[in-house]
Amino acid sequence: MNKLLVFQTDFGLDDGAIAAMEGVSFCVDRNINIRHLTHNIPPYNIFDASYRLYQAINYWPAGTVFVSVVDPGVGSDRRSIVAHTKNDMYIVTPDNGTLTHIDRFVGIEEVRLIEEKRNRLKNSELSYTFHGRDVYAYTGARLASETIRFEEVGPLMDKDAIVKLELYGCKKIENGIMGQIDILDVRFGSLWTSIPYEDFKACGFDIGDDILVEIYHKDLKVYSNRINYGKSFADVAINEPLIYMNSAYDMAVAINQGSFSKAYGIGVGSEWKITFTK
Repeated sequence: MNKLLVFQTDFGLDDGAIAAMEGVSFCVDRNINIRHLTHNIPPYNIFDASYRLYQAINYWPAGTVFVSVVDPGVGSDRRSIVAHTKNDMYIVTPDNGTLTHIDRFVGIEEVRLIEEKRNRLKNSELSYTFHGRDVYAYTGARLASETIRFEEVGPLMDKDAIVKLELYGCKKIENGIMGQIDILDVRFGSLWTSIPYEDFKACGFDIGDDILVEIYHKDLKVYSNRINYGKSFADVAINEPLIYMNSAYDMAVAINQGSFSKAYGIGVGSEWKITFTK
């Protein structure tokens, strides 16, 4: 381990929840290096939590411990787990689908159930609504500090038995490709799709092409226009749209210095499909 501990939650920063998680961690080891992925996951949005882990995890040093807490089932019989990934990261999280993108695009070596009798903050046994503090931050800090080894987290479970969300991916259509609008580049309102760059490229699209973009909500077409495919936002004028490859190597649609999502009322998720055709 490298003593790096990275938190992700849907808690926001308006109260003391994150400070409590940090405090528990520092009580385990004052030398832990705590960092934060995001605490602005939309409340209860497990898909976003899964995607944001995938977006960031490959850029951290091997041995980093991530604690991801988006946990609408807290206090229920949902499992608490730690996954060891193929790129040598550790993720402490509820087993509710948060590992979906990691499983698909990074790979998981092993998963262990957290044995709470040994890996739970002392005197927290009567608390049922803050496992982020009592179980996940505590276990994550003990792993990151090497107070415990991964094998001491709890028993191995079948890694194929973890909960997984459905991922739409993409499919070839006549003269192009179809995908889902998975998520937003939140601050800037760009649409990040489920279409990998390599699948898009295989359709024969080239930089500089004007490509027909159509967006559907529940099978109703809500947007249709030809948009230029560029390398970066500077390839089009301010307030003009463009297609580009995002930092996750998937295809995206944006407005240069504007919000595509707000401009056209576009959302994300399984009800939102997008096509690129010649």
